[in-house]
Amino acid sequence: MTLFKSVLRAGIVSLLTAAVAACVQLDPIASERMASGVSDPATMTSSDTIDSISPAEIYAAINHPSRRSIDREQDERRKAADVLNFFGIQSGMVVLDLYSGGGYYAELLSLIVGPTGLVVAHNNTPYLEFAGDELATRYTEGRLNNVERLVAENNQLDLAANRFDAVIMIKSYHDVYLVSEDMGWLAINRPELLQEIYAALKSGGVLGIVDHAADPGVQPESGGTLHRIDPAVIRRDMAAAGFRFDGESGVLRNPDDDRTRVVFDPSVRDRTDRVVLRFRKP
Repeated sequence: MTLFKSVLRAGIVSLLTAAVAACVQLDPIASERMASGVSDPATMTSSDTIDSISPAEIYAAINHPSRRSIDREQDERRKAADVLNFFGIQSGMVVLDLYSGGGYYAELLSLIVGPTGLVVAHNNTPYLEFAGDELATRYTEGRLNNVERLVAENNQLDLAANRFDAVIMIKSYHDVYLVSEDMGWLAINRPELLQEIYAALKSGGVLGIVDHAADPGVQPESGGTLHRIDPAVIRRDMAAAGFRFDGESGVLRNPDDDRTRVVFDPSVRDRTDRVVLRFRKP
């Protein structure tokens, strides 16, 4: 979820071989991968479908009768079943939903991990203000009993070491480059934040990130202007923090997105080119 209030994948037409060769150089996704300089092991392609990859727990969560219609309406554009399966979320896990916003993913995580698992749904003050009444509705009358709500400001998480099987950041990593005193968003000490996440993960634990993609080479400050980030920057940051890149899913990629536009622009909103990256603590 992104910070501001104001705020399918298109099918690729079959082309002649020569035309494809001519267009590849202009493909922003291909260019981005070249710019990262790293191969993509365990990459999930757009041909992978929910029917072929999703375990029973994720199916059950998506179809659970307790889910609200407002959340169900978001399932297709978010491809949540694909994303959570790619991150390897399973019953019994302890998962941190960092900057969880209104809790769309926190509820799905709650249903997947089940009574033997636990979800920690984190927000800071600006995210709480953005979520507004949605949180009161989501957590009313203890409807998500295996969710522990954590309110902590940037760089004040105080996470226990080796507690989590997975940490997810959904459309929020770009905010680590945001600075806005007007919104009460103080500068984040990024290396410190990532080291705390690293320490909080169990060995082999997963850090899963979904975010709006910026063009290759765009400076990280785009996180605070376009609310996008160059995926190569994410991978660079994670490598510096000691995480191992463990794969990329193309399920939310959209080569038709104008990545020069702010993500709240009506022409791209809810249709942005989003990157799904999985990292692992060795």
